[in-house]
Amino acid sequence: MKLSVPTIIAVITSIFIFSSLNSSGQETKLDKRYMYQEQIDDPYIPILKENRITTPPYGFSGSNYTTVQVNIDEDGNNILFDAGNEPSIAVDWTNPDRIVIGWRQFDDVSNNFRQAGYAYTDDGGETWTSPDPIDQGIFRSDPVLDVDSDGNFYYNSLTKNDNNDYWCDVYRTDNESFIWDEGTYAQGGDKQWMTIDKSGGMGDGNIYAFWNSSFSICFPGAYTRSIDGGDSYEDCDGIPGNPYWGTLTTGPDGEMYTVGAASNTGLVVTKSTTAQDPSGTTGWDFSVYVDLDGSLTGWTPINPAGLLGQSYIDVDRSNGSGRGNVYVLASVDRDNGDPGDVMFARSTNGGATWEPPVRVNDDPYGNKYQWFGTMSVAPNGRIDVVWLDTRNSPGTNMFMSELYYSYSIDNGVTFSANERLSEAFNPQFGYPNQNKMGDYFHMVSDNDGAHLAWANTLTGGQDVYYTHIIPWFVGIDDYADGSHLSLINYPNPVLSKTTFRYQLAKNSDVSIRIMDLLGNTTEVMKNEYQQAGTHNFIYDASNMSPGIYFCNISTDSDSETIKITIVD
Repeated sequence: MKLSVPTIIAVITSIFIFSSLNSSGQETKLDKRYMYQEQIDDPYIPILKENRITTPPYGFSGSNYTTVQVNIDEDGNNILFDAGNEPSIAVDWTNPDRIVIGWRQFDDVSNNFRQAGYAYTDDGGETWTSPDPIDQGIFRSDPVLDVDSDGNFYYNSLTKNDNNDYWCDVYRTDNESFIWDEGTYAQGGDKQWMTIDKSGGMGDGNIYAFWNSSFSICFPGAYTRSIDGGDSYEDCDGIPGNPYWGTLTTGPDGEMYTVGAASNTGLVVTKSTTAQDPSGTTGWDFSVYVDLDGSLTGWTPINPAGLLGQSYIDVDRSNGSGRGNVYVLASVDRDNGDPGDVMFARSTNGGATWEPPVRVNDDPYGNKYQWFGTMSVAPNGRIDVVWLDTRNSPGTNMFMSELYYSYSIDNGVTFSANERLSEAFNPQFGYPNQNKMGDYFHMVSDNDGAHLAWANTLTGGQDVYYTHIIPWFVGIDDYADGSHLSLINYPNPVLSKTTFRYQLAKNSDVSIRIMDLLGNTTEVMKNEYQQAGTHNFIYDASNMSPGIYFCNISTDSDSETIKITIVD
């Protein structure tokens, strides 16, 4: 008797669950691949537009960021009692005013049926239009968006049927409109991700995608490629290490990388230098395990039916010293017992070996959650990181979360003092008949800042937002050429902590001091002999009174002073 793919998967899952019970009938650790699959729990019920209740849209801004709600009605209002999560973003780099965000759209929080929601802007994110979902009335989930070198947008959307078949369709626009085509069958499966080669090499325009092989129409296949701009997708293939809950990216020379969880072994990174060649098949250079001192996980109290976050991989495509560096980041359940930290690791040899992980969040170790960690790398090499953070949550509600941001301008050696970018919100408000706020956020960066698609509950329900983050120091190459003394600090103005970064042209005695408006020294931070090169340190200004101060650095032959603003 020939068994269907769904039947095979069901049998395998049943065997696996049975084998996960010990002789006393107690459940042992399950293979994480078999958790969190998408399910059609409720039927589609149309909601008449005239019956929707609306309120003004929510938005907020700070000195270096602007946040705008994007899941809105035709009049730009917030819709009550709907929900949106798992947002993904694409920016047309030929015209950065054109941006598209997609998300899982729930028309009614009492109904778990979801669709392919989206919104677009052609004025750089100031105003947004949110039409009806793509393929309205059809179950769709796990949106992933990208754009090609010509400015055409792509929307990868998971769907399934009552036979438990999972597959993906990819929709396209042209480079002028925001109108989607009829979609192309793209193999696929649950928790898929997609990336498009924009390297300008032989693989420019290639589309790569992978997913959780355990829930796919082409089980055990987990990978596909399009070499004709999305007109068709190749037969499913496997990936060494069998990654899941992860992402893909391409490097400056068209090399392709994947990262994802590996069963009970942390993360696995896989590399292909041949996938870009349209005349051949995808071959794999290697797969290597990466230690983030923790593991991807789900079913945590803060996001009960979802993940703590997925894993991200990106590459330095600048012409600077970090060109070709590969970076991995994820929110992980730490081996030291911390329930969630944002951990980062880098490879300086094309992914072959990896340095020890670095903790990006700078709060004290403890029982706080840093979750949904998300990373992107700007063309100039700046590394941007955001996450949700409970460090300030009161004892009465340990899940109150705020959006935080940090970045690195020294190729991931150090990260800036963490910055809070939102008010606190309860992520467990407005569940759409599903106890989670999705599984991920998505961000892309340019030299001027980061473009973030994320979700929060500041209106009392789950909504989707666009945030444009402009770092206080947005360049690497503009910082210093190494021929003279230079000093910066970021962020500035300073709320609590700030990073001082300076470059010495030669070995010298160094004095760094803080002065008030009258020139009186209030603190000496450095007074020692130092080697030539770049130095940095994080300074805690939380005990300083709000106001204007100056920081002076003096060496044997030079001096420089910068202004610092302390705010409360």
